[in-house]
Amino acid sequence: MRTQVGIIGAGPAGLLLSHLLHLRGIESVVLERRSREYVERRVRAGVLEQGTVDTLVEAGVGERMKREGLPHHGIELRYGGAGHRIAFERLVPGRAITVYGQQEVVKDLIAARLAAGGDVRFEVDDVAVHDIDTDRPYLTFGGERLDCDVIAGCDGFHGVSRPSIPEGVLTEYQRDYPFAWLGILAKVKPSSEELIYSRTERGFALHSMRTPEISRFYLQVAPDEDLDAWPDERIWAELRARLETVPGFTLATGEITERGITPMRGFVAEPMQYGRLFLAGDAAHIVPPTGAKGLNLAVADVRVLTEALARLFADGSTEALDGYSAACLPRVWRAQHFSWWMTTLLHTFESDDAYARRLQTSYLDYVTSSEAAGTTLAENYVGLPYQEETS
Repeated sequence: MRTQVGIIGAGPAGLLLSHLLHLRGIESVVLERRSREYVERRVRAGVLEQGTVDTLVEAGVGERMKREGLPHHGIELRYGGAGHRIAFERLVPGRAITVYGQQEVVKDLIAARLAAGGDVRFEVDDVAVHDIDTDRPYLTFGGERLDCDVIAGCDGFHGVSRPSIPEGVLTEYQRDYPFAWLGILAKVKPSSEELIYSRTERGFALHSMRTPEISRFYLQVAPDEDLDAWPDERIWAELRARLETVPGFTLATGEITERGITPMRGFVAEPMQYGRLFLAGDAAHIVPPTGAKGLNLAVADVRVLTEALARLFADGSTEALDGYSAACLPRVWRAQHFSWWMTTLLHTFESDDAYARRLQTSYLDYVTSSEAAGTTLAENYVGLPYQEETS
């Protein structure tokens, strides 16, 4: 078999890349080790930046998102017994976020690829990368061979793509945070119209949502927390303790349908390419979820990679491909810093003394009272313009 671009991974990065390439008349094959049912049900991120929303709409895969997604024009920072709204419509006019689950984005992209006759293969075993230091790389899987001009590694942090790069090529930067998030999905109407980020002495909590009938919640817990130690009653009690800190607010509760514990980690691999292998999304970088940047960074990577591949196949120019990593990394590191900043601003650290806790409160006061500081949070949260929009 032969294709122009071999794509490993049918998450948002791989599927969107395949679709954007299709719109440019470029062939691709997507290989995914999980089943279609699994990737369409896998609960991940749910906050889409303005640029991500615009990208999906422009690509023709945003109709259901526009119908069912929940546009938000602000978030609430809750601490010290009071809530403080960061108003996007005032601080960053014309830019907002949309709450729409990652699994829904994946469903839309799979449907679009299959409707267009795209080659997306699920439950593919033993994918391996070969000859990426030549102009004739290829993939093997399940006893088959796929020859490519380029390979895109979109298979996440634990995928085969990044480890296929020879030792010594990549510099890896990592920070592990001393806590994790216990996340739940519940059949209950959201208790707030916008996301609530709550910082308390008991730890951080986040009130989010997926639909008008389904809510998403997170609790800061120990990094080695045992999920079995958190029955429904304990989860709801702790959420109430961390969210019902403002007079008049009552948390609605309901049936918990999913739960899991997510480690908090920051990770970047540089460069995001080697030879004819290009990494995108979680294969190249991970951010703690506080800043809601993971899926959105993947979309930004794919936009850059699509343009570079379009130039390669149009006139044979490799200049944009050679500069792929350099073009992506400034945004990656901006998102790393913002995610670190949001995480340290809102979480409880056991190592903090009274001085550090007062500093944290002082900074929260500054962010919620200063137009300049609030704008910094808002413009990063809704997503900075893409490079081509500012150049």
